[in-house]
Amino acid sequence: MAEKLTENLIYEILAVVEEIPRGKVCSYGQLAKLIGRDKNARLVGKVLSHAEQFGDFPCHRVVNHAGRLAPAFLNQKALLLEEGVPFKNDTHVDMKIAQWQA
Repeated sequence: MAEKLTENLIYEILAVVEEIPRGKVCSYGQLAKLIGRDKNARLVGKVLSHAEQFGDFPCHRVVNHAGRLAPAFLNQKALLLEEGVPFKNDTHVDMKIAQWQA
């Protein structure tokens, strides 16, 4: 049974996002595992898409498992490049180098 999305859960996700170091990235699935919700990567994505309603968080540091940028996050790449995150190609972060080892 799906659990209700609560404000506590939202802030639990955002608290982990705040921990991602500058110059590193985390995948949605990795973040879900870090909060004990292994199968809730999509929930993490949903929360991050509305994160600006809860404050200023470095959501640009979260990518998919393959390092692909979020298509609707237009300045994500620029923000990551500014932090020195390496890319494999135009749309994918090099996860072997940039993935946060939390």
